[in-house]
Amino acid sequence: MPELPEVETTRRGVSPYLLGQRIARIEVRQRGLRWPVPEALALLEGQVIDKVSRRAKYLLIETAMGSALVHLGMSGALRILSEPQPASKHDHVDLVLAGGQIMRYTDPRRFGAWLYVPPGEQHQLLGKLGPEPLTADFDGARLFTLSRNRQIPVKTFIMDNAVVVGVGNIYANEALFMAGIDPRRPAGNISSERYQKLALAIKEVLAKAIEQGGTTLKDFTAADGKPGYFAQELQVYGRKGQSCQQCGSELKEVRIGGRSTVYCGLCQR
Repeated sequence: MPELPEVETTRRGVSPYLLGQRIARIEVRQRGLRWPVPEALALLEGQVIDKVSRRAKYLLIETAMGSALVHLGMSGALRILSEPQPASKHDHVDLVLAGGQIMRYTDPRRFGAWLYVPPGEQHQLLGKLGPEPLTADFDGARLFTLSRNRQIPVKTFIMDNAVVVGVGNIYANEALFMAGIDPRRPAGNISSERYQKLALAIKEVLAKAIEQGGTTLKDFTAADGKPGYFAQELQVYGRKGQSCQQCGSELKEVRIGGRSTVYCGLCQR
């Protein structure tokens, strides 16, 4: 599933093609995505795109008449076409620009979304989200305060979008390894100093992943069709049974919240 770095990579990839351009039309070939694609998206036709922003894993294509809220789901991708091309089975939405270019949304599993947000309003999906991890609003003090008396595993805690957005499974594994924290530890049993280290690790891992264009494991490619290269930097995720790159011991795997969790029993405590 595309996580925050992959969505930010996509935003950066499509923005130069969209900003300042007029939307000629929005062609919806499949309305049965995660939620039905609303007819109200047609209100954006004829409007100039003022901004392409991201909130958590959602993209917002903003105009004076409102915004398109786009989520890539588990297998969704956006790409820019310089000229019309025949749509394939999984090409569900085209945002056609007045200049002829097309931003095409492809989603084999149809678990993504295209929704409409009226001008000046916030969609309910964005209403209860925590801070962005790469901003000053997120730090170790926030993690420490919110974790008191919480007995859930720390990995589950940092993946809670109400605590901080965008720390998906891959990057939670990597940040906990970088901070030397066992992912199974109860969130409430971690000190303020260690949460400071974890917050910095989350920032570093996500920033590096964005710089590398995200992580391609199966489905993800950027808007230009290129894969993300952060997979080459992974220290624990997907490396069960391999040697820890710090101490050489065998990496272990457990399931936390139904998700694969790989860690080093010596380096993480």
